[in-house]
Amino acid sequence: MKFENVLADINGFGKFQIMIIVISFIGRFTMPCHFMLNNFVAAVPSHHCDISSMDDGGLFRNLSHKEKLIVSIPVQKDGTPSSCEMFAGPQYDLLLNSSDIAELPTVPCQTGWVYDNTTFKSTLTSEWDLVCDRRGKNKATATIFFIGVMFGAMTFGSLSDRFGRRIMLMVSYVSGMLFAVASAFSTTYVMFAVLRFFTGFCITGIVIVSSVLSVEWVDIEHRKLVGVIDSLSWTFGNAVFALIAYFVTDWRRLIVSVTSPLILAIITWRWMPESARWLIANGKLEQAQMYLKKCAKMNQAEKAVDKLKTEVLSTIVVTEKRDRAYSYLDLMRTPKMRKLALSTGTLWFCVATTFYGISFNITGFGLNIYLTQFTYALIEVPAKVSVYFLLDKIGRRSTEVGALLLAAVSLGINIVVPKDMSVVRTVVAVIGKGFSSASFATIVLYSSELYPTVVRQNGMGYNSFMARLGVAVAPMILLLDEVWKDLPQVVLCFAAVFGGLVARTLAETRNRLCIQSCGFFKFFGLCLLFDLSIG
Repeated sequence: MKFENVLADINGFGKFQIMIIVISFIGRFTMPCHFMLNNFVAAVPSHHCDISSMDDGGLFRNLSHKEKLIVSIPVQKDGTPSSCEMFAGPQYDLLLNSSDIAELPTVPCQTGWVYDNTTFKSTLTSEWDLVCDRRGKNKATATIFFIGVMFGAMTFGSLSDRFGRRIMLMVSYVSGMLFAVASAFSTTYVMFAVLRFFTGFCITGIVIVSSVLSVEWVDIEHRKLVGVIDSLSWTFGNAVFALIAYFVTDWRRLIVSVTSPLILAIITWRWMPESARWLIANGKLEQAQMYLKKCAKMNQAEKAVDKLKTEVLSTIVVTEKRDRAYSYLDLMRTPKMRKLALSTGTLWFCVATTFYGISFNITGFGLNIYLTQFTYALIEVPAKVSVYFLLDKIGRRSTEVGALLLAAVSLGINIVVPKDMSVVRTVVAVIGKGFSSASFATIVLYSSELYPTVVRQNGMGYNSFMARLGVAVAPMILLLDEVWKDLPQVVLCFAAVFGGLVARTLAETRNRLCIQSCGFFKFFGLCLLFDLSIG
């Protein structure tokens, strides 16, 4: 007897399952906020060198603020003051003729920077002067967070298999909240970076465990729907995050604000059931029977309660046993499997790099960053809903290839569109974000169907690791604008094109029987963590 048969008897998508989805949503709300947090806490306000050292007690003191900037700060090509350089001394001649400054001696900022606080009251950038030659440290905070996510996913995935989903969900709630709030009180950059690593490490368990619980309690017929609902909840979090960031402009308060929903998640945890599938697989039949009876009662399927005997549940354990243990080495055992692993791993890396490369670039179009963030979130709704229907209409491969290539076209268009056409560039970027979101939504189901059942768990774990690697690399790609302003767009465009070409080599899986194993759903939850539809 299979567990799916038991679910069918007690209604695999009733009030009990809806309760689980709602409770999971409360805890998962904070996830997209923390994933996109660097867009605001590490934002770079307009800035220029602190020119207080220029005050010689004479003429300089009597100048207006505008005149002080003219004699102290060189002007860039766009007419704005230089962000990283100042004159070696006051150039009073510029008050009469400010057009010839080419040969005037300049030096790096000597006594720090002055920041424009119009948009942000405080950011990491203004707190620790993460600009100019320290700009890399700014982007590194995002990479450090996602490295924590990478290791946390592996750890919580294993721990939830060993100790249970429910208890590890609480561990993730509490530890993630503590590290996140502690990071808001950081006194040094190193302290903040370390705490962000552990925040990513701990908070990862929320999406892993809650997603697994959702799909393990839902029947096969509704699992794709649950995946879309989970994905849209991620989109909702991103949209609301833009609103929160608009009103909370201090980076410390913003971190506390987006973490506070975990308090409600901890309160509602008491109603979250343990996975009956996990309990049965680990021989805890009486506990599984208790939760299954609760499910039957809430779903008004009391007639099935008499069938939920421990003798019946024990046969499920026997049914789900495998002939031997499979490991990641099995992905390399045969030429065909090696080719599949190489192709899907490369594809996941390209998809994640493209998606998050676009998502992190909300300041490069000259428009309101809050509106850009909000629009980036909204475009995911039609993208993900479209994927839900396109997967069965035109197939997995065509959907994946088309979404990636259209994302590449959008990136390519923005390379040639003039920088002063900020509205056009933003619209194109939003469309590209939609296509990249569709590619992410497709790749989860598609790659899971490509792997044989016995190695699907390992295959999806490897693919998820490659995706996290792509996410960690994305912030570093944006630093390439120091070499050439459009180089990040070129790299992301290449990644999308290359991913589309790789996807074209994969087999179509539409209308193929995909056995929904427990291991697959474990890693389906891992993928949700990247807004992969999700993760």
